[in-house]
Amino acid sequence: MTALNKLSFEDALAELEQIVRDLETGRMKLKDAIAAYERGAALRRHCESRLGEAEMRVKAIVQNADGAIHHEDMTPSTATQTREESSQ
Repeated sequence: MTALNKLSFEDALAELEQIVRDLETGRMKLKDAIAAYERGAALRRHCESRLGEAEMRVKAIVQNADGAIHHEDMTPSTATQTREESSQ
């Protein structure tokens, strides 16, 4: 089992998805199911943390009416607004 801090988002998500599939079968012993659930909870927190880090780093290049380009922090709400504005 790889340490969480060494897992990429994609690897952590893949492991979490596998744990969910394993738990859904209902064939695991209780002790193993609890351990898998604990690992899954840790993986979920890790994925949320990685997504939060990525969200803070994402920048959008925005061009003003005068042609000046600047970077703007991109959050889900501003991403939606930017897409809507650019489609008009």
